[in-house]
Amino acid sequence: MNPRHILATAILLASSAAASAAPVDYTIDSSHTDVRVSWDYLGFAHPSARLQASGHVVYDAARPDASSVKVVLPVSSFDGQVDKLNQRVQREDYLDAASHPEATFVSTGVQRTGDGRLRVNGELTLRGVTKPVVLDAVVNKAGVHPAKNVPALGVQASTRIKRSDFGLVQQLPNIGDELEIRIELVALAEAGA
Repeated sequence: MNPRHILATAILLASSAAASAAPVDYTIDSSHTDVRVSWDYLGFAHPSARLQASGHVVYDAARPDASSVKVVLPVSSFDGQVDKLNQRVQREDYLDAASHPEATFVSTGVQRTGDGRLRVNGELTLRGVTKPVVLDAVVNKAGVHPAKNVPALGVQASTRIKRSDFGLVQQLPNIGDELEIRIELVALAEAGA
């Protein structure tokens, strides 16, 4: 092989490797993202509710500390599979959807904690109250989405919060104070990214 071709090939490989290590900006795929909240119900059960999610993720596999995430959860999307519960949590004395239609999580820092594992520090705003929250996250996969032919990212994350920290004190201590939040997130980059 001609030395110039070898050099040109090496430069192309190096530039493609550098490009793949660059941060990628993704948009959360709401139709394939699942956010679940569960709680203790009188010690008898741990029911859950689903919330829709939208937002953005910037992920840098080489430098996770350069990554960031913003998730928006419309309070009106709360679905606990019981109509009375869904209506109740929208009221002013619960989530107060009229005054605070969205809950948001905005990251303040990301650290690698192991192979494909991340600690995402951030601030959760719920019902107009903002508190620090830490998500334990695992990157399921980062690669080209086979059906959409764009870069895609799959992440699962979880955390636990106290609802009383956000002013949600109804029926304590009978209904548990601790909420477990589990997220299965799929995000897609723009075509050509």
